[in-house]
Amino acid sequence: MRKVVIVLFLFSAVFFQFCSSSKKASKHHEHAVTYEGNIKPIIVSTCSPCHIEGKGNKKPLDNYANASANVNDIINRIQKNPDEKGFMPMRHPKLDEATIRQFVAWKEAGTPAK
Repeated sequence: MRKVVIVLFLFSAVFFQFCSSSKKASKHHEHAVTYEGNIKPIIVSTCSPCHIEGKGNKKPLDNYANASANVNDIINRIQKNPDEKGFMPMRHPKLDEATIRQFVAWKEAGTPAK
């Protein structure tokens, strides 16, 4: 009986070592979506020139303050289909799902800058 308890204890220790919440948190932190690392390059490449201050005549989204303040509107518009009113990016194909998920993840993370 004692051997069974020892084996179960060792198995549990090994199992829970790989399920540690601190490891999950650090792994999640390594892949966090940030404005500088992920969102800004998307905005520059897909929202230009319309939403770049000085180049377009639409609401500027080319800095952290403007993009984070408008994250709900951005997500709402990029999730629409091209035939729906308010779809963005206007007159361009819909962004791929991975790109849209980056905006959603950025919002869920609290719109971190860096």
